[in-house]
Amino acid sequence: MAAADLKLAACLCLLAVASLPMLAIAECTASGDEDSDKGRALTLKIIAIFSILVASSVGCAIPSLGRRFPALHPDTDLFIAVKAFAAGVILATAFVHILPDAFEKLGSPCLVDGPWQKFPFAGLVAMLAAIATLVVDTIATGYFQRAHAKSAAAVGDLETPDHAHHGHGHSHGMPALIASSSSTSNTDEGAKLIIRHRVISQVLELGIIVHSVIIGMSLGASESSSTIRPLLAALTFHQFFEGIGLGGCIVQARFRLRSVVTMALFFSLTTPVGVAIGIGISSAYNENSPSALITEGVLTAAAAGILNYMALVDLLAEDFMNPRVQNNWKLQVILSVALLLGTALMSMLAIWA
Repeated sequence: MAAADLKLAACLCLLAVASLPMLAIAECTASGDEDSDKGRALTLKIIAIFSILVASSVGCAIPSLGRRFPALHPDTDLFIAVKAFAAGVILATAFVHILPDAFEKLGSPCLVDGPWQKFPFAGLVAMLAAIATLVVDTIATGYFQRAHAKSAAAVGDLETPDHAHHGHGHSHGMPALIASSSSTSNTDEGAKLIIRHRVISQVLELGIIVHSVIIGMSLGASESSSTIRPLLAALTFHQFFEGIGLGGCIVQARFRLRSVVTMALFFSLTTPVGVAIGIGISSAYNENSPSALITEGVLTAAAAGILNYMALVDLLAEDFMNPRVQNNWKLQVILSVALLLGTALMSMLAIWA
């Protein structure tokens, strides 16, 4: 319950920060939009809200179908390959889509005052965000593992007198003690792995939410149908496979049903909510004002850093360095091809969006 409340507070904070561009003053304007058709643009935005919502929900739900369809179970090679493809989509999103956009916004000619033209702040923010993600990842994993160890030790202390009281001699006691120790060791390893997957899924969702709010607002605030069309296709594709990657992490984390539904809802609703916010502020929003450029640039760069770290360290390295993959060269080739395919397809979308 506390984790869900913390997640809700974080999302509300991100939405509030992401809404700052609506306060921007039109100090630097762009050239006129030749394809500005508010009626057609609004129709495309409404289509985008439902299209992205459905794609996000379906993508996030697919890994959960492993309970009914054995081929999609987290332990299968197909699931690992799909997860590698989704990680490739996330990686390309960060490097090809988000980071260049952050450099463009923080290096805009409209930012004539301040140090923005003198230093590559987008790269600095992305680097600091990746380091911060590493720190949070490490601290959170260590904290929950220590908490689990203390809980297991407390249970062990309570059970020891009971076993001693019911013991039946050395010949029966020692083998039972060895078996109990082995079982406890396996249980601890399994618990640590689950804790690790839980931290990964929560940090990954945080990075996705930051990016999703910003890109959703950009789509919602645009009045150009020629800009919205490719964005709609790109975001639908991106959210679907990003949902598969996040859903896979959630399944491996073995959350309770309530937590699974909460995380899936947050992921599925974030971009549509961002689009709705963009629609609401489109009349007062000026994407070329200094306030909008700085706010979007910093948050976008931070999202790029978070997603880069998560894709490379927590998703790809986690699977590629797994002994099961290391000892199977065919599986290595399959994962490599899936990864390259995911990065290639998502990178190609940069031609249109």
